[in-house]
Amino acid sequence: MQPSTESPATGPHTTDRLSALVSEIRDVVGRGLPPDITAYLVGERLAPHLGAEDLLTPRQREGDPDRYRQHLLHAEPDGSFSAVALVWLPGQGTSVHDHVSWCVTGVHEGEEHERRYRLVPATATGDRARLVATEEVVNPRGAVCGFAPPGDIHRVWNGCAGTAISLHVYGADVSRLGSSVRRVYDVPADR
Repeated sequence: MQPSTESPATGPHTTDRLSALVSEIRDVVGRGLPPDITAYLVGERLAPHLGAEDLLTPRQREGDPDRYRQHLLHAEPDGSFSAVALVWLPGQGTSVHDHVSWCVTGVHEGEEHERRYRLVPATATGDRARLVATEEVVNPRGAVCGFAPPGDIHRVWNGCAGTAISLHVYGADVSRLGSSVRRVYDVPADR
């Protein structure tokens, strides 16, 4: 399932807290460190802002009844990073996918369920490629995780009764790409 997407509106579309967070992320990304270290440091900057009532505008907290919704919060002009808020109504989720760049996620409200996978390639004897579940986690409000390709195959969903909101920071220009997803996996996967 692909998200419905909303780009920033014209005029004031951000909060002071979000502007401060973007500045902190810009400082980290500007260091030019390896992707895994960048993700770790961005996660450290994101964590103190999660759950703060003044982080997102009411519009950036709106969901979509048909599928999870992506609100583009910021895209750095040089394309080095983007920040989005994903709003998940109960039961909404993603396909199994991986990403074009490093990523950091933080749960702002509710909880986000995640199943991580490892790809087992097809064999010369005819076995098809398949995905093996390696971990299943429930990330509560305030939880932060980061990763960098390869090895970032996962599926995410809202398994709780209320709305879940998570912030995602990607080392790519989501405004230009439309999504952070590199590939959606259409092979057998552990459930």
